[in-house]
Amino acid sequence: MLYPIQNEVRNRLDLSGIWDFKADPEGRGEDEGWFDGLEGARPIAVPGSWNEQYEDLFNYLGLAWYVRRAYVPAGWRGQRIFLRVGSANYQGTVYVNGERVGSHEGGHLPFAFEISRLVRWDAENTIAISVENELKPTRVPSGNMKSAIGAFASFPRTTFDFFPFAGLHRPVVLYSVPHVAIDDITVVTTIDRSEGVVKVTARLSEPATAGGSLTLSGGGTALRAELAFEDGVATAELRVPNARLWSDKDPYLYDLTVQTADDRYTLEVGIRTIAVEGGKILLNGKPVQLNGYGRHEDFIASGKGLNLPLMVKDYGLMRWTGANSYRTSHYPYSEEEMQLADREGFLIIDEIPAVSLQFDTEENIAERLRVSLQQIDELVARDKNHPSVVMWCVANEPMPRTLDLAGAGDSGGEDTGEAEGKAMLETLLARARELDPTRLVTIVTLMGGPQSWMEQCDVICMNRYWGWYVLGGELDKARASLEGELDQVWAKFGRPIIMTEFGADTMAGMHGHPSVMWTEEYQADFIRMHLEAAAAREFVAGMQVWNFADFAAVQSIMRVGGLNMKGVFTRTRQPKMAAHVLREFWARP
Repeated sequence: MLYPIQNEVRNRLDLSGIWDFKADPEGRGEDEGWFDGLEGARPIAVPGSWNEQYEDLFNYLGLAWYVRRAYVPAGWRGQRIFLRVGSANYQGTVYVNGERVGSHEGGHLPFAFEISRLVRWDAENTIAISVENELKPTRVPSGNMKSAIGAFASFPRTTFDFFPFAGLHRPVVLYSVPHVAIDDITVVTTIDRSEGVVKVTARLSEPATAGGSLTLSGGGTALRAELAFEDGVATAELRVPNARLWSDKDPYLYDLTVQTADDRYTLEVGIRTIAVEGGKILLNGKPVQLNGYGRHEDFIASGKGLNLPLMVKDYGLMRWTGANSYRTSHYPYSEEEMQLADREGFLIIDEIPAVSLQFDTEENIAERLRVSLQQIDELVARDKNHPSVVMWCVANEPMPRTLDLAGAGDSGGEDTGEAEGKAMLETLLARARELDPTRLVTIVTLMGGPQSWMEQCDVICMNRYWGWYVLGGELDKARASLEGELDQVWAKFGRPIIMTEFGADTMAGMHGHPSVMWTEEYQADFIRMHLEAAAAREFVAGMQVWNFADFAAVQSIMRVGGLNMKGVFTRTRQPKMAAHVLREFWARP
């Protein structure tokens, strides 16, 4: 999962650009050898979702093929060659020079296959990737379930409220490493008075016994330790005097380099700790508020494809409102996003794609558990060294079988799937803790969902829509219900609470006096009410508005023009009145 880099011993060749593309609704491609080239192909951009690049592909989620040809530089001879896909949503299969190399299920996380023996030197290599994003009940997230939830019934028939964009959403790269390469690095930081403690475990690609070194530099600091690999693993500790700690106010990064006789890898690290004490989240031992947004990787034409200019724009707009945090709702965001968050000092709740988990049959639950565990394993392996990532989220809005939105999470003895859900969710929380005991873990709970599902969370994360889905238009009553629930949950669990979603759909430019639902005034009043209620409660450790910007959703009577309009910015990033309210609360001097 190490991010491919270029230096004097490692190589990287980005294959992003225009690829050949062809839909394969009948599944004939493999039998007919489409991996060797596509007849009647049309151009498509990688990274990017195919749905918004061509009108006839808008609702197409079936099998499709990408093909391009590329030379492998002659200077890479003698090294191990890999092909790495940043994200193929939902399932991708890779072919090189006509041979099937491997497959990966689950979008939003990278995968790589060694292709050394397949490379043609001094000739073009044909690289093909087939991708499909069929909505199935056993997938995570699920789709085409037998039941539909009233007004939330949609087309395409998802269980989640965002568009199921398909395709190669992140860069496809060729990279090379030495034969005995640095395969993995784990960095854990702690603080001992004025010293920063950096513990590093490095693993080689083979169980070799070898020597190496570890260096840390930055801010006038230059530290070095020797590494002694036994069975391919080495550990070392560096103590940094008067360490400059990473935080949302000062996101300072050191350069950490692991070197062996054959290989060298450098990554940026931040020295920081994250913990919970009472109703507070502590960053480097001091209380911090996680104020910001739920977001989506979503934009016109690119869909969920990596869009670097948009990413920079969005970080600037978030900072303009005074935000310091966001959640990767509802799937892992790109590695480039995490790198920018490290640099800009954003505190990230990092989430797997387990949105709207259902607890129907034993077989389906077991399969979703398997996939979710795989996603946790891959996410932690990818993001464990980012100082910006302070919390793992293993599920968003898991769904009981029956739901009372205005309820208090008490099933009243009904068979709601509460026990099955609790068992699965606690298994996921335990896996995240086992893999990374240095960060907080949570699930994000649905309005009216079982409170027992919160019991093993370090932080109580609540999605609540008092004043929208319940008591819509009645903000005074909604405030009383919100405050009552916040106080009740704090009294029950005694842990910090983050409102990870609260919002109101708003048509940009629609105004009302008095304010009514869907107007900019109503959204502004709605958000002000929530922020005031939170400010009066010290145990509320963060407020994350739903949503940063309007985003593409599925078609339904709930979604005008196929958009979720709860953004405080429009899809084209123009501010609504609510954005100024957030700036008033969060960007105060």
